[in-house]
Amino acid sequence: MSHNTPQPLAQQEVFTVQLHPSRAGARLARDLAAVWLRGGGTTRPVADDALHVVAELAANAAVHGRVPGRAFLLALRLTTHGRVLRIEATDTRPERLPTPQTPPTDSESGRGLLIVAALADRWGVTEGPTPRKTVWAELDLTPNRNQARGPATDLARRRTSPDRTP
Repeated sequence: MSHNTPQPLAQQEVFTVQLHPSRAGARLARDLAAVWLRGGGTTRPVADDALHVVAELAANAAVHGRVPGRAFLLALRLTTHGRVLRIEATDTRPERLPTPQTPPTDSESGRGLLIVAALADRWGVTEGPTPRKTVWAELDLTPNRNQARGPATDLARRRTSPDRTP
């Protein structure tokens, strides 16, 4: 079996976990997502992209969406009859909506949403219920996923309206 052989994803269609809003919580989110994805035998390119997206969304929820004493929620779910992997990070800072912008070239941070936009087929923000917001990204689970995507720099095409939910 090669790394590109399609296999069904995890036995469970939904994985959710509440995590401490810290860098350690964000690392744990990535590790738990890796176990869930590995359990389903997904292709390596999809798993790699998904883990990068999980890492960025979880880090943003832990760092920018942090409210002391409140956890953030990570959810991975299969939608559209198992053809789409949806990754969600929900935090309790609805007033801090993410806005992707290109940071200065010498900046050591600020590229997380650009990475999400480059790897995901769609992404966006869903506000509410109060006091929450969910930043989500979807990856189409096609066998030739890496060839199917367009230019990574076209953020406007990839981002959908905040009120859109599948």
